[in-house]
Amino acid sequence: MKARIPNAGGGAANMNQMIRQAQKMQEQMEEKQAELDAREYEISAGGGMVKLKINGQKTVTELVISPEIIDPDDPETLSDILTAAVNQAIKQVEETNAAEMQKITGSISLPGMF
Repeated sequence: MKARIPNAGGGAANMNQMIRQAQKMQEQMEEKQAELDAREYEISAGGGMVKLKINGQKTVTELVISPEIIDPDDPETLSDILTAAVNQAIKQVEETNAAEMQKITGSISLPGMF
């Protein structure tokens, strides 16, 4: 018994079109990733007492600590605020990157790409 493959003649053309679309999507993703890597985010924590800047590659580029928050008798509070600021910054970068890539990929799942 022979298997019947519908539209077997157009399969190669469809495959080439899919490959071209995938290549275009990859180019768009690479361009967007470069743009996102260069983006800079400003985060503040502790009521604005700690401010940091982070880029899209999750590298902290600036950290400003108000002198009023530096208490030699309570280093834990400063540590907690710094930790919160860095975590918030990383989360913002990741959420922005994911949302921007989602605009390109639509509902296609690409695990491990970001």
